[in-house]
Amino acid sequence: MSLVLDPTAQDLLFREARTANTFTDEPVTDEQVQAIYDLVKYGPTAFNQSPLRITLVRSPEARERLVQHLAEGNQAKTAAAPLVAILAADNEFHEELPTLLPHFPAAKDLFFSERPVREGAAAMNAALQAAYFIIGVRAAGLAAGPMTGADLAGIQKEFLDDDHTPLMIVNIGKPGEDAWFPRSPRLDADQVITTV
Repeated sequence: MSLVLDPTAQDLLFREARTANTFTDEPVTDEQVQAIYDLVKYGPTAFNQSPLRITLVRSPEARERLVQHLAEGNQAKTAAAPLVAILAADNEFHEELPTLLPHFPAAKDLFFSERPVREGAAAMNAALQAAYFIIGVRAAGLAAGPMTGADLAGIQKEFLDDDHTPLMIVNIGKPGEDAWFPRSPRLDADQVITTV
């Protein structure tokens, strides 16, 4: 059985897409970011909790503050990227559940009244949404450079609050010169899929 999605779209989203390490100076607009979010917000999360929160780092001052918290190998490419997003998990996502889960508003207190439970759920489901976000960036014809090589606790103090846990930084833009490292190998299906 073949995939329904057009092969060109398959290439754009997966086969030809890779983490970008350089970018052109072409700006990424608020309209592009809005279009990306309007697409990826439909990706599933448990209880429709949607805990991902996105902080766009646009100003030179904010960029400078962010770069100080990145691993040395990530600093130059982040300083030069047209747009940088801090992707974080909102540990108080349950406050939105009466709106996001109108057929079961009691889920807010029934399942998520304790902070450690919320933190675990927020981390897992925001990570799912972060993956959707990266695919959405690709769908917009842009390249994404996701990174976790950073002082995430420092980023939290600098840009967020105690209720938001940073997961990763994503550089966004049109790929620049020599943007790609060689493609690394992937596991074959028989190495990953087991039938019981």
